[in-house]
Amino acid sequence: MNTPVHTEARDGVLIVTINRPEARNAINTATAEAIGAAMDRLDADPTLVCGVVTGAGGTFCAGMDLAAFLAGERPSIPVRGFAGIVEQPSAKPLVAAVEGAAVAGGFEIALACDLVVATERTRFGLPEVSRGLVAAGGGLLRLAERIPMALAMEWALTGALVPAQRAYEVGLVNRITTVGGALDAALELAGAIAANGPLAVRASKRILGECGGWPAPARFDLMREISLPVRGSADAREGALAFTEKRPPVWRGE
Repeated sequence: MNTPVHTEARDGVLIVTINRPEARNAINTATAEAIGAAMDRLDADPTLVCGVVTGAGGTFCAGMDLAAFLAGERPSIPVRGFAGIVEQPSAKPLVAAVEGAAVAGGFEIALACDLVVATERTRFGLPEVSRGLVAAGGGLLRLAERIPMALAMEWALTGALVPAQRAYEVGLVNRITTVGGALDAALELAGAIAANGPLAVRASKRILGECGGWPAPARFDLMREISLPVRGSADAREGALAFTEKRPPVWRGE
């Protein structure tokens, strides 16, 4: 695995591993480009339903590679932004499997994912203010959406490191595992997602992601624009047939 990012497709799930353990998986240009390419692959491949993002070497990601930044590199790409993911993640569900620390840009990568699995020793944090910086890679935007505003303010303005248990208690983390178990638990969660109809999964993620900004009188109309094409799909018919015939469905993504 002599590449900054390693990818592996497994049973409808694309595993994306940030592979720079010598730099605590910090993001440089090559890593951002590789993560972006992995998101492109996940979006384009109809056999893939879900993605898992993790880090090699017992840590998730320490954020931007400061040495690369000082050398003139930009750890972002057009459209997808920092780390190839924070401004435009995959349209398909993403699970973050977090071992060790997810701080600064690393926390922003985890927040760009839809579900988070962490270990009992994981720590999350946006320490940018302690360095005179702003967490402008989506951390402030998404943190305010995922946890109560008072807590988002506290975490962002103090730059504190937050234990996984606390993050779990406030609903940011879905599952907590023992050290070394984050990827297996994330794959279990991703597998449960990947077993479902791919069109329905993608549409459900889109509705959940967009509905917060919909005006109340138009919510159901906007939802129907996304859901009705799925209802008329071959997969919807297959799901109904499989249920009546008491067999597992065979999804085609059509």
